[in-house]
Amino acid sequence: MDLQNLQLGIIGGGAMAENILKGVLSAGFVSEDRLTVSDCHAQRLTYLKETFRVPTTLDNHELVKTSDTILIAVKPQNMKGLLKDINQVVDDKKLILSIAAGITCQTISEGLSGKGRIIRIMPNIAAKVLESASALCLGPAASPEDLETAKQLFEAIGKTVVVDEELMDAVTGLSGSGPAYIFLIVDALADAGVRSGLSRRTALQLAAQTCFGAAQLILQTGELPAKLKDQVTSPGGTTIAGIHVLEKKAVRGAIMDAVEAAVKRSKELGT
Repeated sequence: MDLQNLQLGIIGGGAMAENILKGVLSAGFVSEDRLTVSDCHAQRLTYLKETFRVPTTLDNHELVKTSDTILIAVKPQNMKGLLKDINQVVDDKKLILSIAAGITCQTISEGLSGKGRIIRIMPNIAAKVLESASALCLGPAASPEDLETAKQLFEAIGKTVVVDEELMDAVTGLSGSGPAYIFLIVDALADAGVRSGLSRRTALQLAAQTCFGAAQLILQTGELPAKLKDQVTSPGGTTIAGIHVLEKKAVRGAIMDAVEAAVKRSKELGT
């Protein structure tokens, strides 16, 4: 589908919806007059309307009726009620995109009585700076063309990958929750810098840029992290001394356990 002809409706005006809104408008994928946002809070809609100059509504039925693509951006615990509310105005012509963590395509399909073409997406908080890692999976009745439409929309806020739905909980635990793990690491690196005499501002800047630069090296070179690590690790040097401590503290195992715990919680949310 040509995104310029897309009539996009976003149900839910929270932080992630705002990030997506900013991304698609900045990329020029969808014009302001072809985009509508609904939310249950009038004050939030006023902010979005004034900030992005897009039409807003408190009426989800109105939004669904006037949109060919509907992005559902509500909290997982609110999904059941929302699907019941819009079921009567959804038909098979509607492309339904959902970013609700843990809520399966099958659950959405059942909530809409089998209507609509469904695609599930898991973005992350880095969408705020248009650097999200988003995973997409095809649901009932969705076509490759529908998937391409969803990919284009979410590439406005970062990078996308396509996975089978059975892997979406793994995505949630890794890239959905992953930024929090990185924030923790950056904070620890900065604290260590302060402990060693650096100012807080300098330590934080160095720690954040170090993580950003390391990630860019992996993405741009395509090298395995282990190989890049070896390039920094000189015999008898400072890096291997630090890595030795990390291995003794089982840092890698702790991170893997953290992802596993998040994956488990994602599965629980979907039940």
